Amino acid sequence: MQKNKLSILIITKNNDDVLENALKSIKSLKAEIILVDSKSTDSTLNIAKKYTKKIFYFSDKNISKKRNFALSKATGKWIFILDADEQVSSILSSEIKQAIKINSKFDSYSIKFNNHLFGKQIQYGGENYSMLRLIKRKYAHISSDLVHEKYLSSSNKVGTLKGKINHFSYRSLTQMYSKFTRYALNDAKQKSIKGEKTSLKKIIMYPMHMFWSRFIEDKGYKDGLFRIPLDLGFAYMEFVTYLFIPFFNIFE
Repeated sequence: MQKNKLSILIITKNNDDVLENALKSIKSLKAEIILVDSKSTDSTLNIAKKYTKKIFYFSDKNISKKRNFALSKATGKWIFILDADEQVSSILSSEIKQAIKINSKFDSYSIKFNNHLFGKQIQYGGENYSMLRLIKRKYAHISSDLVHEKYLSSSNKVGTLKGKINHFSYRSLTQMYSKFTRYALNDAKQKSIKGEKTSLKKIIMYPMHMFWSRFIEDKGYKDGLFRIPLDLGFAYMEFVTYLFIPFFNIFE
C-alpha cells in the first residue's frame, strides 16, 4: 500500500446533474476514487469513467450497506467520504493533502458544510453543521441506519479542518421533495424496526414543531423567506414518517 494514500468513497444513482462537479473538486487530491453505483440509467457512469476505473455495482435500498461495500474496496491509509451532490472547496483540498501527509496526532477530522438551497447558500435553521468525513481506514466504520447513516471512528483523536464541503442537496422543489419522501419512508421503517409507535398527536404535532424549530427557534428566517419550502419539507418528512410507521408494523 502506498504510504498515506487517500481513498475517496462515492455512492451514485442517477446523479449526472451533479457528479461531474463533485469529481472535478477532488481531482487535485490524486486519490483512489471508489465509486459504487446502484443501477444508474442516466449519464452517471459515463461521467464516472472519465475520473476513475474503480467503479463497482451494488444495488440495495440500504445506503449503509452501500457505504460499507465501498469502504471494503478502499486500499488507502485514509478514507474520505463524498456524496455526489457535494464539492470540496480549494481550502479544504489543501488541508486534506496536508493532513494525510504529516504524521498527525489525529485519526479523523470533522469538516464543516456550506449548504445550498436552489443554488443559494443557507446558514441557519439546522443547516450549519459538521461531520466526520476524513478518517484513517483502520478506525473507520459506518452505522447501519437506514437513513442519516453516521461515519464513525473507533479512535477518539478527532481534529477539525477549516475548509468546507459545499453541499447542493436542495436543487429544485421536485428533487427536494422526492428526497424527503424517500428519507421519510426509510425513517418510518427504521422506527418501526426499533419498536416506535405513532399516534394522531405525533402525526399532527411533530411536523408543526419541526417547522417552528427550524424556521423560528433555529433562526432559519435569517436566510430569507425563500427557504420556507425547505422547512415545510422537513415538516412534510415528519408527517410522512409518522403516518407510515403503522404500515411497516403490519408488514414486519
